[in-house]
Amino acid sequence: MKLAYFTNQYPKVSHSFIRREILALEEMGHSVERFALRSDETELVDPADLSEFKKTFYVLSEPKVTIILLGLGVFLRHPIKLVATLLFALKLGFRSDRGILRHIIYLLESCVLLKWQQAKGIEHIHAHFGTNSTVVVMFAYLLGGSGYSFTVHGPEEFDKPEFISLAEKIKHSRFVVAISSYGKSQLFRWIPSEQWLKIKVVRCGLDVEFLADKGAAEPNLSNQLVCVGRLCEQKGQLLLLESMKALKDGGINCHLVLAGDGPMRSEVENRILDYGLTEQVTITGWISSAQVKQILIDSRGLVLPSFAEGLPVVIMEALALYRPVITTYVAGIPELVKNDKNGWLIPAGDVDALTSAMKQLLPVDSDKLLAMGRNGHEAVNKQHNIEIEAAKLARYIEQGII
Repeated sequence: MKLAYFTNQYPKVSHSFIRREILALEEMGHSVERFALRSDETELVDPADLSEFKKTFYVLSEPKVTIILLGLGVFLRHPIKLVATLLFALKLGFRSDRGILRHIIYLLESCVLLKWQQAKGIEHIHAHFGTNSTVVVMFAYLLGGSGYSFTVHGPEEFDKPEFISLAEKIKHSRFVVAISSYGKSQLFRWIPSEQWLKIKVVRCGLDVEFLADKGAAEPNLSNQLVCVGRLCEQKGQLLLLESMKALKDGGINCHLVLAGDGPMRSEVENRILDYGLTEQVTITGWISSAQVKQILIDSRGLVLPSFAEGLPVVIMEALALYRPVITTYVAGIPELVKNDKNGWLIPAGDVDALTSAMKQLLPVDSDKLLAMGRNGHEAVNKQHNIEIEAAKLARYIEQGII
């Protein structure tokens, strides 16, 4: 099949799961073009991401005058479709939080995507995230482009489904992917029951090489814990620092690595100073996938006290590396993390429960860590093997094309 992927930004530090999915489809013999709105080049450090960057076409790399002329060209060739899609864009923009002007811009961007699809003979295009990237793909389809599908991750799509016209995007799609059963249930809420068959579960996955790595099978008895993720409100790092202060005040020795960067970095750094945790907490900034993997191996376990999620890939990575996880029972997380089997599930926002879980993990003996590690690895291998999940996706695409 001649396929294309479209995202807002690709490649992106936190979106390695998209890269794995694309590469798995190519391994199966499918041709996949990479399209994106914009580049995230300044944050890229992973060699695999840098390689993907060279393969990707960016809509906003086109001169503005070219984008406008492409829109005019579509109007001249297909005036009825262009006017109908424009009216649809105005309708969506009026009730969205992005506004009418932004949706007119999306329509112009879709004209670029339409040109690329037609030039490269794309049979099907898949978008990740049901937000603006899927709007552009949908508009291109309405202008005469190829059929599309998209993956919904959450939490943003679930926070404002009406503002982003989620039901309209599902209506015009060939099918829609949810990354968990929880996500599937949330999509059911916004569409008629006769459309429920459109919703498929395809989980984010890890590649076979990652899953086959036995280098971390032995438990790590260090006092180091790691939190991997963008430094932002929803990941709960400020709450984690409260727990670190409680551990320090209680005389418990623990070192925390915050692997990532983001808009809250200065606030996190200030809180570290306020709590006197400069010796206990390290911030790495953006690092490569290989560096994240090594930090997970060098740590006793992963801590991710998120307030809102879909199902974080880093949880899969930690469990695949035989490391237990402390995290919150939100969204799809409990489908993978089982309390006291391969980790600890706590209520989101509960600093006392978070501190208690960290106190339980730090003194755990090697036998229990080994058992939890094996349980975690087995769960990921069963549910999140990218070869299996990509084969499901390919099958749904083939059925949609037929």
